[in-house]
Amino acid sequence: MTLTTSNPLSEFISNLEQTAIILQLSVLVVSLFLSWGINRLILQRLNKSKGISKIGYGSLARILFPLIALLLVIPGRTILKTKYSIHFLNIVVPLLFALILIRIFVYALRQVFTSRNWLHTSERFFAMSIWTGFALYLTGFLPDILEALNYFSVSIGNQRISLLNILSGFVSIFVTLLAAMWLGRILEHRVMAAENLNINSRVILAKLIRALLIIVGVLVALSLAGIDITILSVFGGALGIGIGFGLQKIASNYVSGFIILLDRSIHPGDVLTVDGRFGKVSQLTARYMVLKSNDGTEAIIPNETLVSSTVINHSYSNRQIRIKIPLQISYQSDLKIAMKIMKQAAIKQPRVLDDPETNVYLKSFGENGIDLEMGIWISDPEEGQIGLCSDINLEIWYEFQKAGIEIPYPQRDIRIISSEDSKQ
Repeated sequence: MTLTTSNPLSEFISNLEQTAIILQLSVLVVSLFLSWGINRLILQRLNKSKGISKIGYGSLARILFPLIALLLVIPGRTILKTKYSIHFLNIVVPLLFALILIRIFVYALRQVFTSRNWLHTSERFFAMSIWTGFALYLTGFLPDILEALNYFSVSIGNQRISLLNILSGFVSIFVTLLAAMWLGRILEHRVMAAENLNINSRVILAKLIRALLIIVGVLVALSLAGIDITILSVFGGALGIGIGFGLQKIASNYVSGFIILLDRSIHPGDVLTVDGRFGKVSQLTARYMVLKSNDGTEAIIPNETLVSSTVINHSYSNRQIRIKIPLQISYQSDLKIAMKIMKQAAIKQPRVLDDPETNVYLKSFGENGIDLEMGIWISDPEEGQIGLCSDINLEIWYEFQKAGIEIPYPQRDIRIISSEDSKQ
């Protein structure tokens, strides 16, 4: 007994000597040539257009060539089908379709999981998996493998679960979630580019869209996998108990994050002082805020801290802040010249604002000298204060040396009592 398997590859080999192969090759070559020209023309026009996003252009550039080739091959195959065998084109069509799937899948992975070390290895694995599936389809082994996977099964109540169900469930969940996350990233870029919206509104809208798409993706994936969605009510009850007992902090951070985004008290780019940490808000997420200091360190602060503690926002209504520079001169020095030198030293610095004006005040008369205080205004607090104060103090020091103005140091009179004086 001889087992014969009908598949596109065997049919092509058996009909290899027929003249129809020349016509099929001609259809393929013409389709590839036309698709290359059309692809180049479309991409050149889209590259000059400003209405398409970077993500949209990148995804279209990857699938446009095989997609156009597929759309040209299919009509050619239909025309030849009326008079000739088309076994060769029956192999080309699924190969082009597989190429489209691989390019979309790999590009989606790169967009969703950016800067991941495992990504390059995973791309090869997924690409090989798709090619293997189409190779099994072309050779005719795929139906037998699927039947074998469906044969190994277990029954849980009235539900029959096979290896095929489990495998198809994992695939459907992964593909659906990947599509949801990819679409969410595209919409997030669109929302963040909308300059007519407030930055906080853009952030919260982008996060809500991504969360909603992920939820919809999970529900669709569970339905495709054959899982009853009503079991989510049990999961929701367990999640509520978990929040009540052990996830209060996590839930509080997420709620606090949405409160901060909605009340617009903190924006990305603001300059803050939180728990003694000074820096610029480089990232504001639903769970935490990243505060980047001038020395390059980044503090990850939970949103609950921002709501429950005092936060100094140096750029809440405007970015101008006042810096105090204290100084003491001796009583023998010329007070007016010293105050003039201090003001001139501050005005020379490009970061010091002309309005509000820099002023020098006589603060008090101290034990060792006259206490002065200069107030300067800057509009870029994220650049720091130590470097600016250092430059101003150096300039003051050089000018004081030229003008003979003395900066006093503590003086104490020490009286030594000898033993003879103590006897007297």
